Amino acid sequence: MLDAPRGHAPEPDRAQKNGGMQGLKRRAAVTEMPLRRDRSYVETFSSDYDSEIDREFSGRAQRPGLRVSFKGGLIPKTLWGKIAAAGALLVIAAAVIGGMMWARSFLLSDEHFVVPSSASIQIAGNSHLTRAQLLSVFGGDVDRNIFRIPLEQRRAELERLPWVAHATVMRLLPNRIRVGIVERTPVAFVRNGTQIGLVDANGVLFDLPEPQPNGAGHTIPAPHYSFPVLTGISPADPLSTRAARMKLYTDFLADLDAGGEGISKKVSEVDLSNPDDVRALVPDANSQNANVLIHFGEDRFLDRYHHYQEHLAEWRTQCPKLASVDMRYDQQVVLDPCAPAADSGTISAATNAGGASSAPKPASTRPPAAPVKSRAVAPRKSPIKAKSKPARAGLHGAAR
Repeated sequence: MLDAPRGHAPEPDRAQKNGGMQGLKRRAAVTEMPLRRDRSYVETFSSDYDSEIDREFSGRAQRPGLRVSFKGGLIPKTLWGKIAAAGALLVIAAAVIGGMMWARSFLLSDEHFVVPSSASIQIAGNSHLTRAQLLSVFGGDVDRNIFRIPLEQRRAELERLPWVAHATVMRLLPNRIRVGIVERTPVAFVRNGTQIGLVDANGVLFDLPEPQPNGAGHTIPAPHYSFPVLTGISPADPLSTRAARMKLYTDFLADLDAGGEGISKKVSEVDLSNPDDVRALVPDANSQNANVLIHFGEDRFLDRYHHYQEHLAEWRTQCPKLASVDMRYDQQVVLDPCAPAADSGTISAATNAGGASSAPKPASTRPPAAPVKSRAVAPRKSPIKAKSKPARAGLHGAAR
């Protein structure tokens, strides 16, 4: 046998090496994913993957840990267990009740919750009512525990004050009270006999404000108002009646001012006793210290005032002592020329000294281009007699 050349491995070694390489190639071919797209392979691969996930989670679920079971419920099954649970609940309830009673006793008896003085009562929103008037409601609350002060009762007492429309009262811990006031807004003077008061848009009557001390030895004068004087509203009337008449009054002024002329500022007195006939006392610009009583009816107030202004000069020529004009009728104007001139500024009755109606002076001619016909009829007695002199403007806390 010939020897193998030097530097070369024997043939068997080469054959063995070739065989190993073929084995590696064979194993590599097995590990490669075949490019199969048939449905059976996908289902087989998915089932193998799911099985692997199930084994993973099942292994995790078998790990030891804390297990809580509610199978038996929270109520013990044994008699002694039930007794012990009931005793524990009683102890807890007693502790809670005892804590609440202690807290209540502490809040009602500790000196930190006592209102030390009237300075601890804060008041805001009052401009007409003085602080002293409002503090009179809280007179017994100084040196009292703040939790013993009935806030709802104090609020009701404040709202019973004529000037107060709405009030709020709250506690400020540890020992202060805060009071908020919303005052009423007056819209007119009201004559009640010889007394003059104020009324708001809801028909609530209240007194004129008084001068207020400013705390420095000086007095703040009462506010100045410029309102018409109303008649036909009485404290004896129900609030609903007064509210309805004030609605008529506000509509009357709003209609007069609808043209932007400010006519309502010329009105000095308004009679609301008859809802179907609003009567207003208006000064005559062409006659010094003379006022004319105008019957406006219940609507079309601005149109009727314009008719009155257009023909007043001619009516004055025919009736120098013109006292009232009834504008309620569409086809005629009723003049009352023979009653005493209303220079006193009062809605007065057109009667003579003996109480009988005076004979009117007829207005025989029709005004040129007048939309209504002028004629005189017997004057009807007014339901109101007011002897004091009212004022439309310049009232400073009272009518002059």
